[in-house]
Amino acid sequence: MIYLSLIESWYDPNAYSRAAAVGMWQFMAGTAKGVGLRVDWWLDERRDPVRSTDAAVAFLNELRDGFGSMYLAAAAYNGGPGRVSRGLTANRVSLEGTEGDDLFFALADTKALRAETRDYVPKLIAAALVGKEPGKYGLDVRKVLPFTWDSVLVPVATPLVAVAKASGVRLDTLLDYNPQILRGMTPPTGRALYLRVPSGSAEGFGQAFASLDAAERAAIKTVVTKEGDFVTKIAKANGLTAQQLNWYNPQATRLKNGNLHAGQRILVPRADVVR
Repeated sequence: MIYLSLIESWYDPNAYSRAAAVGMWQFMAGTAKGVGLRVDWWLDERRDPVRSTDAAVAFLNELRDGFGSMYLAAAAYNGGPGRVSRGLTANRVSLEGTEGDDLFFALADTKALRAETRDYVPKLIAAALVGKEPGKYGLDVRKVLPFTWDSVLVPVATPLVAVAKASGVRLDTLLDYNPQILRGMTPPTGRALYLRVPSGSAEGFGQAFASLDAAERAAIKTVVTKEGDFVTKIAKANGLTAQQLNWYNPQATRLKNGNLHAGQRILVPRADVVR
């Protein structure tokens, strides 16, 4: 089942489908939340290769337990558990006596599944055969080391730029280790968050982070709107575009004339956070 992620996304944690499925395992938002992943404006754990893999394992185990077959579980992963259940119910007479993985192929013959789902399990089997014996199929595979990491605990509203500096790693490396961070900073509310850094980079992080200036450790400042304020005005005053400021204030409310309601707390990010 490791190869399910191969055919879903080619193991790309940033994969995004036309149907808005995201990550290596191509979770839809509702399914992801149902298996315990956080998906919101600031953080999308569907992009987290570790958290999403744990969630996929749990989801596939649940489907296997429900349908009694890993092949049916894979079909349900692709086409939805409801479609598989309806197909089994509608064809229970013709499928009587068929069990286990054979049940998938028998169900596929009834046309109860979409063509994509009928092809999905054979594609998965083919990927596993090639992946396990690449030389047999004329492929030269370059092995890579396992993904290992250390973790550092950082407060809310912390810029990744500051985490990179305190841990002594390149910013693009930190982003590669934490693709679930969507806005260049840890979420502005909630609890402290663990971020991944390359193995060996966590040593001395706490002291190095604490030694940074307070302004360097803060990703945003807060502006309380006054009557007559509008997004472009606040953005321009802080060296941002209106679009950039909107990225960090999805819940901002406006009057009919486009001005912001007075008394709102508007988050103004640093320019390096936006970048």
